[in-house]
Amino acid sequence: MAEPMRYEEFTGQVQARAGLGSRQAAEAAVRATLETVAERVPDGLADHLAAQLPHEAAQPLRRAVAEHEASPHQRAEARVRGEPFDLPVFAGRVAWRAETSEQDALIRAAAVLDVLDAAVAPELMQKLESALPPDIRDVLPSGRARAPGDAAGQ
Repeated sequence: MAEPMRYEEFTGQVQARAGLGSRQAAEAAVRATLETVAERVPDGLADHLAAQLPHEAAQPLRRAVAEHEASPHQRAEARVRGEPFDLPVFAGRVAWRAETSEQDALIRAAAVLDVLDAAVAPELMQKLESALPPDIRDVLPSGRARAPGDAAGQ
């Protein structure tokens, strides 16, 4: 991996890939998607993702991890495995945080995850893929590259 991606480049690519009209909408998509991803994956993985991102993009990941650390008794399981939820919940959380529809939230999340794929080490994206359930994996670039009904995507 070459030089780390700058935040302006990260959000600019999200804006272009999702067809968003403003940088603010792209920033909201980044925050909403990465915070929701951080809730779904183990804290260690969220920390590793954050370490490879620009400071501003890493904040939603770090915020979710900090919330788990603030309530260790309630969140012990989530810290190790991630909070168990599926694609409809993922879409709903991203939509709520980004103040958009669930359909638009999935388009924006796919754009964020595309840019994330370009910004972090490939082995980290493989770990992210293995930490997510199959339906959320389909939002990842590797999941969308598979043909619908492909056995690898099941």
